[in-house]
Amino acid sequence: MTDDLVTTVRSHQAEWPAGLDVEELLAQGWRPTPFRQFILKIHSRCNLACDYCYMYEMADQGWRRQPRRMARPIVDRVAERIAEHARAHGRSRVDVILHGGEPLLAGADHIRYVADALRKTCEPDVHVSLRVQTNGVLIDDAFLDLFDELGVRVGVSVDGAEEDHDRHRRRANGRGTHAEVRAALDRLTRRHRHLLSGLLATVDLESDPVTTYEALLEFDPPGVDFLLPHGTWDTPPPGLTGEGTPYGDWLTAVFDRWYGAPVRETDIRMFTEIIRLVLGSPSRTESVGLSPAAMVVIETDGSVEQVDSLKAVAEGAAGTPFHTLTHPFTEALYTPGVVARQIGLRALSDTCVACPLVRVCGGGLYPHRHRNGTGFRNPSVYCADLARLITHVHQAVAADVARIREEH
Repeated sequence: MTDDLVTTVRSHQAEWPAGLDVEELLAQGWRPTPFRQFILKIHSRCNLACDYCYMYEMADQGWRRQPRRMARPIVDRVAERIAEHARAHGRSRVDVILHGGEPLLAGADHIRYVADALRKTCEPDVHVSLRVQTNGVLIDDAFLDLFDELGVRVGVSVDGAEEDHDRHRRRANGRGTHAEVRAALDRLTRRHRHLLSGLLATVDLESDPVTTYEALLEFDPPGVDFLLPHGTWDTPPPGLTGEGTPYGDWLTAVFDRWYGAPVRETDIRMFTEIIRLVLGSPSRTESVGLSPAAMVVIETDGSVEQVDSLKAVAEGAAGTPFHTLTHPFTEALYTPGVVARQIGLRALSDTCVACPLVRVCGGGLYPHRHRNGTGFRNPSVYCADLARLITHVHQAVAADVARIREEH
């Protein structure tokens, strides 16, 4: 590393939650939630050059030092560690997401090897639910037949209408990829619709929200996951100037179109989770709510990392000192960064704790709270936008609940 990079990493390591007293939490009765979702970076490179990508375009450039593909001995060891962790903590099911980079660059034979290694090592007592998250351009009949055979569900990244998608999701030569992704999704839904787990779209303020949503509906997806662009207080997301609530307004427009439809056309995870929370149920995602985060990332070299969106924050922000060759996953549960994402209110700033929306918002996505000097003990950089959306959703749900009570 350069001297400047070493200084940056050391500065980050000194920020909260670096000083979190895990022993004291344990003495008070807190216990970690075992991992249930394992994100395997089976290929560390990508065939696209999306300009908002946290992996390649933001603070952490560690991908340059990673092997291109997860070697088979590492795959075998990762499978053993997942089985070991699940059995040690009484989990009868684990979710494994094949990720990257672009995971399909690993090739069909390697994906088969990964799936077989996981199932051979974990089953029959630990069921492995497999999913691949892909940009879609490499999906062909051979991959689809493989996924059908192996029971691998497929999530595809697509940002809505052609013009909007191609503004960001391009190849290195600048050529847009919407036509390729559309062809791949048409092929998938025509031959193997049951494999489609959902679509992932990054919110773009330049796009019309309703047009974006309806473009995604054309693929008749079982679910849509809208992601806020990653950013921090020091490097804010595009268009977030401190005035107004542009992302909250964008998402509210989509919510009204989705919630007001005469029939439910698809699931939108962010909205569904907020509705669950305002009705008193716990969240099932770390983007909202206070439920413990229970996922871990394994890089292509076998190193263990926290949620990979932390790569948007600083070099090494996602890292842990652990490696699957030498450490069980349980040890990672006690690192301050993992603990901070599992202790709910105790991880939040005074501002968040005092907020009436805190049990729904949960402080927002952990990486979005970062500010140089204070670390992650801040409100989300999207604080005002989340308040705008949550308040709107709460009002809509409350009105429906009141109407139902009146009718009965």
